[in-house]
Amino acid sequence: MNIPFELIEPSCAQFSLTLDSTAKQRLNDYAKLLVEWNQKMNLTAIVEPNEIAIKHFLDSLLLLKYCKVQQDAKLIDVGTGAGFPGMVLKIVRPDIKLTLMDSLNKRTVFLEEVAKTLGLGANIIHSRAEDGAKGELREQFDIATARAVAAMPVLCEYCLPYTKVGGVFVAMKGPGAEQETIAAKRAISLLGGGKTEVFTTNLPNNDVRTFIKIKKISQTLTKYPRITPKILKQPL
Repeated sequence: MNIPFELIEPSCAQFSLTLDSTAKQRLNDYAKLLVEWNQKMNLTAIVEPNEIAIKHFLDSLLLLKYCKVQQDAKLIDVGTGAGFPGMVLKIVRPDIKLTLMDSLNKRTVFLEEVAKTLGLGANIIHSRAEDGAKGELREQFDIATARAVAAMPVLCEYCLPYTKVGGVFVAMKGPGAEQETIAAKRAISLLGGGKTEVFTTNLPNNDVRTFIKIKKISQTLTKYPRITPKILKQPL
């Protein structure tokens, strides 16, 4: 697998990110594992090198453009799937204290193999988002993030409970996310969120990406998150 980094390096340079040789090798190895494992389990529909570079790797890295990630920041990727954006962020910023969470065991097995092969330390957890937020992980993270997991009112209830006061939740979305953000205004307030910023950009292939950054200003009430059937049936 040879990822065409020339497709994404100009975009990375716009926010002062340089991919060194170690990062490139790890991203190549990650892509290779993704394609290999995808033949036996459904991890992604994106398997061509050009598309992996843009739609998985650059898409993940753009979080660093819109969110300042402090040295040794604790970051949780909720509903991480095949590891996007969390694993990509860890590759280019090995200092990040990364937690990856997914509800499907086969995905966490894949992620454990990726972390082992690439020599990256990560806390990989098989759990539903609403369960993990009830325990020791609650309000422990400088940054919580999720990529295209659910509608914003639902996503906020899953992710803001992981975010510590003073930290941020960054939702990664496609087009139309501005309206979702408006619809989530009440949920954001109820869950301890404050200032909300929306950033929209285009990938080199002209796909639209939206990043919604929410500052956590107060603790989340212990009754949240609710169980998933209630979250989905009665969004905040």
